[in-house]
Amino acid sequence: MADHLDLHTVGDLLHHYPRRYAERGELTALADLPLDEHVTVVAQVADARVLTFNKGGRGKGQRLEVTITDGSGRMQLVFFGRAVFFHQKELLPGRRGMFAGKVGLFNRKLQLSHPEYKLLDADSDAEQVKAFASELLPIYPACKQLESWTIEQSVSIVLDSLAATGWAGLADPLPSALREGRGLTDLPDALRKVHRPRTKADIEDARQRLKWDEAFVLQVALARRRFADTQLPAVARRPAPGGLLDAFDAKLPFTLTDGQRKVSAEIFDDLATEHPMHRLLQGEVGSGKTMVALRAMLAVVDAGGQAAMLAPTEVLAQQHHRSITEMMGELAEGGTLGGAEHATKVVLLTGSMGAAARRHALLDLVTGEAGIVIGTHALIEDKVKFHDLGLVVVDEQHRFGVEQRDALRGKGKQPPHLLVMTATPIPRTVAMTVFGDLETSVLDQLPAGRSPIASHVVPAADKPHFLTRAWDRVREEVENGHQAYVVCPRIGDGEDDPKAKKKPSAEDDAEKRPPLAVLEVAEKLTAGPLAGLRVEVLHGRMYPDDKDAVMRRFAAGEADVLVATTVIEVGVNVPNATAMVIMDADRFGVSQLHQLRGRVGRGAAPGLCLLVTEMPEASPARQRLGAVASTLDGFELSRIDLEQRREGDVLGQAQSGVRSSLRMLTVIDDEDVITAAREEATAVVHADPDLTAHPELRIALDALLDKEREEFLDKG
Repeated sequence: MADHLDLHTVGDLLHHYPRRYAERGELTALADLPLDEHVTVVAQVADARVLTFNKGGRGKGQRLEVTITDGSGRMQLVFFGRAVFFHQKELLPGRRGMFAGKVGLFNRKLQLSHPEYKLLDADSDAEQVKAFASELLPIYPACKQLESWTIEQSVSIVLDSLAATGWAGLADPLPSALREGRGLTDLPDALRKVHRPRTKADIEDARQRLKWDEAFVLQVALARRRFADTQLPAVARRPAPGGLLDAFDAKLPFTLTDGQRKVSAEIFDDLATEHPMHRLLQGEVGSGKTMVALRAMLAVVDAGGQAAMLAPTEVLAQQHHRSITEMMGELAEGGTLGGAEHATKVVLLTGSMGAAARRHALLDLVTGEAGIVIGTHALIEDKVKFHDLGLVVVDEQHRFGVEQRDALRGKGKQPPHLLVMTATPIPRTVAMTVFGDLETSVLDQLPAGRSPIASHVVPAADKPHFLTRAWDRVREEVENGHQAYVVCPRIGDGEDDPKAKKKPSAEDDAEKRPPLAVLEVAEKLTAGPLAGLRVEVLHGRMYPDDKDAVMRRFAAGEADVLVATTVIEVGVNVPNATAMVIMDADRFGVSQLHQLRGRVGRGAAPGLCLLVTEMPEASPARQRLGAVASTLDGFELSRIDLEQRREGDVLGQAQSGVRSSLRMLTVIDDEDVITAAREEATAVVHADPDLTAHPELRIALDALLDKEREEFLDKG
């Protein structure tokens, strides 16, 4: 049980909730069964027959074919071997049962091969039959090794044992005043109702109460983290008037948007306090987050400190370094003859730098000569020392492990202020859970002069002439003096990504070929539809100097088309690039497609994004692409993305390796619960930070925050 469903304790079993409920008189729809998944269905036997078949020179074999129905659809069960006659005697026409197995396909029909089953007997008494038929049967998330009814039997034993002891030892995490004030049932009652409901109202009562448990305990953990942060010391960083920031603002060739001014004011208020800022800055692609971050860094330099920007890739670190030094001009030339009066030094630190350049950069950091450093994880190494680190800016937060961020924050004499940036829009409720220990600022206004991006799905298999037209459009953009990106999921250099080796999905034939690769596509385009254009390639396994050289040439307009992997997903800024063709677009996530699309339309000319796919029109993949093409609202797309992927662990499952703490709560649908739980949790923690008056809540918190999760929150 523990191995297959991660159920290790009685508590785990009690919180392994049914995913749905079947009614014996209301049979499960067979028409909607998913292929290749383990399912449990409640159905009636329509007919059963034993057939003899030739075993290929090894004599005759027998198989039992049973047809089951739910009144709207039919499905076949098949059994082989010596037990077929036993099953035939059990599975008589008219018998009803629960059948579980993996849905397969044979002769274009859905079937369960050797399913587990449990027959449902009804007493002849009419009242009993009625009660039996209307009873709600819990269907649990299950697997081949552990069927739904086995879980049900185990849960029943636990519930009976606990009831016999008066539910001794069951800690209720919700304070009684909160429970009564919100009209929530007590925990024993909620567990009884979720596992053994008598009515649908019972299920709703239980769900509401158990959602509150999850939301409240999680929000208490985050509220305690926020409270602890306010107790840490930090150096207040107030920009000196007439300093670097004022000089920078005075030379800006444009005015800041209202959004940029508002967010900057929030950040400057935080920087002026004597405890560390912990702020999340989220904003649409191209909303000017880098400008806001740069002004915060300049304010810290004005106040005598240093600022470090941590980027996830060398391409992005180099891009940031280039754009920031260009924006600052002579203000970035501190210590040189051409430097301005208030100038500082902006240094780059990456793993691939030469020894001499690296030594120079390290010296500039330790002496304080460099006010701003931009780098990759190379910034985290032990030998990197700062004179006075005052602000850490983490770009594209989701690409960093917790330990990396923590190591950089540990380099200040006192905890530095922290600004986390992401261009992946995060729905409000997700921000309150995933980043619940951070204050949130949102930039949702694009700077003046940004152009709209038109997006279209190109169905390459259904309408090959659409793909031909796509390449014509790329040529037209180049002829008009612009540039284009072509994005592929794979490199294709013989060391292909592990993702390419995964077993093909049964969704469609298009999934059965390997994803298109940069090197192959570039070769075909150069020889075919884009012959005569200057085509270059860019991918993650090129030498850093080569990558930088390609990006420089593309930015300078010396290449017409860049065929790349997702290394261009964030930070790459070439205003003259107006078109993007994403090959095998169905292989990318919704948010990733939105990020990629944000690379075009960054100048005065309108952008064009073409999503090429071979998926058929009715497939979920095509619906996903249709959603991306239909809106430029990143927050709407991130909601769609989250609904399709379902939430991972909001405490960082991918980064900490622990299982999800959310079983009942869904961060998209339960905004009201999460918002109310955050308010209640904040009030409880402010009144009693150590939770001395709430021992049962403390127990629930300890269960949620095992060692790994505690570290995750501490470092987040």
